[in-house]
Amino acid sequence: MGTFRSGDPLPSTRDLAEQLRVSRTVILLAYDQLLAEGFVEGRAGSGTYVCEGLDAARPRASECSARLRLSRFGVSAAAAASRVDFPGRRPTPIRYDFAYGRSNVEGFPFELWRRILIRRARKAPVRELDYGPASGSQALREAIASHLRRSRAVVCDASQVIIVNGSQQALDLAARVLLERGDCVAIEDPQYQGAREIFRAAGARLHAVPVDREGLDPAELPKHARIAFVTPSHQFPTGAILPLARRLALLEWAKRMDAVVIEDDYDGEFRYEGQPVESMQGLDTEGRVIYIGTFSRTIFPALRIGYLIAPKPLVPAFTSAKWLCDRHTATLEQETLAEFIAEGAYERHLRRARRVNAARRRTLLDAIHKHLGDRVAVTGDGSGTHVVLWPSGRGAEETIIARAASQGVGVYGISRYFLVRPSQVGLLLGYSRMKEEEIREGIRRLGEMTL
Repeated sequence: MGTFRSGDPLPSTRDLAEQLRVSRTVILLAYDQLLAEGFVEGRAGSGTYVCEGLDAARPRASECSARLRLSRFGVSAAAAASRVDFPGRRPTPIRYDFAYGRSNVEGFPFELWRRILIRRARKAPVRELDYGPASGSQALREAIASHLRRSRAVVCDASQVIIVNGSQQALDLAARVLLERGDCVAIEDPQYQGAREIFRAAGARLHAVPVDREGLDPAELPKHARIAFVTPSHQFPTGAILPLARRLALLEWAKRMDAVVIEDDYDGEFRYEGQPVESMQGLDTEGRVIYIGTFSRTIFPALRIGYLIAPKPLVPAFTSAKWLCDRHTATLEQETLAEFIAEGAYERHLRRARRVNAARRRTLLDAIHKHLGDRVAVTGDGSGTHVVLWPSGRGAEETIIARAASQGVGVYGISRYFLVRPSQVGLLLGYSRMKEEEIREGIRRLGEMTL
């Protein structure tokens, strides 16, 4: 009650209005609200007083917070906070920051996007502003299915496409729909942490399958597993591309185990040499592959639109799980994206992005050859938007990263992406947001260090 105590009189409404220089009507409304909430009482012929007993009734701050019990999922989610490692914005920006896992936002045609968005907003009928289908906009599902058939050899129709809020939600839905606590999940080692922590939180037992220069080794797959999670087109984080023979071996393993393969094609649109390897989903003849994609890498992350392609028998379960999670993804953004794809703007943007990325990749590889030479090995340069440097020296990962930062160069360690900590140091370098002169100077400075 501030300076007022129980039983204290309040100023008259006229006096308080004059003191505060506001209308008396405002004060009358405020007093009426206090009366309605039981903070004050009116005494006939006397005035308005603070109610008795409010001092005693007022809750006092506890010296310690309540210790609320977390579910098993809550415990797992809390523990994951210390394990998730993603290059966020640094407190102090680094001049030559090889941050990875991001789209080149500056290269996106925002003016065209805004025109489509505004037109859609103006013309949207009222019925489209109600709840939408849980599986997503029909126009967007058709546009995605058509694009994936052309660009990634995915075999699907629009009925199999489920729109989600980014690929992370697709992984969460897959874990909810397919896993029981204690089920075994085969996962690449190293691996995408977002998938690893989703499966951990779901109570799965993780079986680390080693990754070499050709990606996941099918010979190391477990004898029993419910799911295998792979990033075959540009293994995260090593960048290896899974060859056809291994893809077929993985599908054969899934058939023997009666397992599901989750294919995360997060970087599949960016391939720089030779023909793109077709998706695993396109090779699947039994309906065992769940294909996941996102527009965060090709458009911009804040859009939060991704998709999963489910085998037809699983579509009802995934659609219902999506509804239970958040009903549906934002409709206006879906309709905008559908038109952006259907009119060809998306593929034009991809062609431009590939040309820019290819030039930056060439600059990066030339600079590495010039300034680092045989002191490092490089993987992941055939596709995607990052590479991995494997120094031949014995320096500690943390030491190299700190010394690079002192030279104004941002590089990132690979060790936290392993379930079994590696013996060799690896450094991730993204290049999609860097200008060519920045890449050259950053690598030159890195070359002056002892790796």
